[in-house]
Amino acid sequence: MEQTYQYAWIVPLLPLTVPMLIGVGLLLFPTATKNLRRMWVFQSILLLSIVMIFSINLSIQQINSSSIYQYVWSWIINNDFSLEFGYLIDPLTSIMSILITTVGIMVLIYSDNYMSHDQGYLRFFAYMSFFSTSMLGLVTSSNLIQIYIFWELVGMCSYLLIGFWFARPVAANACQKAFVTNRVGDFGLLLGILGFYWITGSFEFRDLFEVFNNLISTNEVNFCFATLCAVLLFAGAVAKSAQFPLHVWLPDAMEGPTPISALIHAATMVAAGIFLVARLLPLFIVIPYVMNFIALIGIITVFLGATLALAQKDIKRGLAYSTMSQLGYMMLALGMGSYRNALFHLITHAYSKALLFLGSGSVIHSMETVVGYSPDKSQNMVLMGGLTKHVPITKTAFLLGTLSLCGIPPLACFWSKDEILNDSWLYSPIFAIIAWATAGLTAFYMFRIYLLTFEGHLNVHLKNYNGKQNIPFYSLSLWGKRGPKGIKGIKQNFRLLTINNNEIASCFSQKIYRIDENVRSMTRPFISIINFKNKKSYSYPSESENTMLFSLLILSLFTLFVGSLGIPFNQEGVDILSKWLAPSINLLHQKSNNSMDWYEFLKDAAFSVSIAYFGIFIASFLYKPIYSSLLKNFDLINSFVKRGPKRIVWDKIINGIYDWSYNRAYIDAFYRTSLTGGVRGLAELTHLFDQRVIDGITNGVGVMSFFVGEGIKYVGGGRISSYLFLYLFSVSIFLLIYYLLLYLYFLI
Repeated sequence: MEQTYQYAWIVPLLPLTVPMLIGVGLLLFPTATKNLRRMWVFQSILLLSIVMIFSINLSIQQINSSSIYQYVWSWIINNDFSLEFGYLIDPLTSIMSILITTVGIMVLIYSDNYMSHDQGYLRFFAYMSFFSTSMLGLVTSSNLIQIYIFWELVGMCSYLLIGFWFARPVAANACQKAFVTNRVGDFGLLLGILGFYWITGSFEFRDLFEVFNNLISTNEVNFCFATLCAVLLFAGAVAKSAQFPLHVWLPDAMEGPTPISALIHAATMVAAGIFLVARLLPLFIVIPYVMNFIALIGIITVFLGATLALAQKDIKRGLAYSTMSQLGYMMLALGMGSYRNALFHLITHAYSKALLFLGSGSVIHSMETVVGYSPDKSQNMVLMGGLTKHVPITKTAFLLGTLSLCGIPPLACFWSKDEILNDSWLYSPIFAIIAWATAGLTAFYMFRIYLLTFEGHLNVHLKNYNGKQNIPFYSLSLWGKRGPKGIKGIKQNFRLLTINNNEIASCFSQKIYRIDENVRSMTRPFISIINFKNKKSYSYPSESENTMLFSLLILSLFTLFVGSLGIPFNQEGVDILSKWLAPSINLLHQKSNNSMDWYEFLKDAAFSVSIAYFGIFIASFLYKPIYSSLLKNFDLINSFVKRGPKRIVWDKIINGIYDWSYNRAYIDAFYRTSLTGGVRGLAELTHLFDQRVIDGITNGVGVMSFFVGEGIKYVGGGRISSYLFLYLFSVSIFLLIYYLLLYLYFLI
């Protein structure tokens, strides 16, 4: 066993060989390297698979022996300063290594086909392998300096992958936004690292925890300064894990290829912030104010992410805000001290969200095969629908991920999120109410995404006002205002898609959005246009290739069964995860026995599942296709809120919620106005000051010298009498002023 730990250095270094070989191949043999590009994909998958097997072996040994292994060697030695470099293998490291490698392998297999037609195919896999190296180096780091080095490498890889299609201005702006936002948190992380080195004199985790706890217990450290350093450390996690208020980069990061969204922004890189807080929890747990602050940021992020996902039209942005909300649950659990439950939800969410992102990629890939659908339209859920019979495997996988995220048993996220919800009652009733309400919102917006994408909208032909043309309508909103005048047979609470006026309605919104000729001229599963001139050819969406479906199948199995890690099957009532995390839990001085009271569990689970089903019911009621035989039910709905003052208030509330969600809670606009606008205004003011004052003084001295020289030139005539007269006149004026001031001084 000891010998196995000694070779753990291959975990971060093995994937690094792929980008190095690709770089050398492109430099020396560019043509052969590009022609044999599939060989590099095979190498990437093979090497990451070796790392995965090694990580699983380490994890099995840790479960059996409950051991922690650290190997370091000296890097820098200078008088009293010593910096070591090495790796730390503990339960947290092994969990993250397995997550990174398993999800990474599935994404690589998926990407082989997804990126097959892209010119940057080799560059993509070089970036991916380098990211895997950086992330594995981060989770195996043995000290804060080493973590910071790999932390920045992960940020660099994120920048490169988000801006992979850098020729698109939107992608270029997105990667810059992610880079700048993360630099804010990284600067705080660097200051926090330096602050704790000042306090403890060490960067090593074991020495850092021991010395700091002793200083706190003996009251030998400035508590305010220690709290500030801890908050600065937490700032790095806030940026990397897209927590409020540094979350604004995550939805824009969806401009990168979809496999990037699955690997980096669902399962691994955004989990780096959770990993950092979990790694440093022995520091934070002795400072109650910091723990409360972590929980507060977590609960704000939970609710904010869920509300912002309600009205998103881009399928990937909706999933991005969902990721933000679920990361908030993990941060909330860490703030409450629920180390085991936070990591449990990290595991279950990683596989479920990777499945959802890869499923969305499969949908986008199939929509792009339809003639006339450009990439920006292929991600718009409003333009999808009716895909169930065309992509059944993708639909089934996406449904499993959706049900898991909603917290429906026996899928993965049910077991982990339910425990966090139960712990929240013990911590704060207010936090618990927000967390439980957000669970219902999660079920609502996730099923909204699923129904808009796969079930689609009602495809009913209705006669227009002149009785000559049929038009379909979208049942997007039950509270929308009256449709186009003259249309008969339509309830006033429907929003219509008007073919004649070339308009499309949106859910909850009073705004009408235009769509172009290509979309209107195609016959789609969810829209039929008859009597339309100059119809163009079309093709129905088709299922993705087998390599992409293979990744969906494996991740579906993880989503189904990974929740069993938290179920106590043995006689002692201790689950596998608790036994696995026992060394880390003991380090936090918490109880490692997580025995389950099945009666209490079932009682709490019934409540959480009921909330989830309520959210699903509301989403199905609003977005599921409603056939003509059910239209009469809407008369009952309208009777609840009739026309009048109450209905106007109700409409304003609904539209306000929509505007809040669709406009990202106006946070981006606030940043643009206050930060971006403020910086630009300050730059313009500085530029004006430089031009008018600094340059003005310099230029003024030069101009004054010129005029004085010109004046003196005419005064100097060469006559001594004139010089004497000018001298005596100047002295007289000077003496007059001097005596005048002297007189005023004595007079006062």
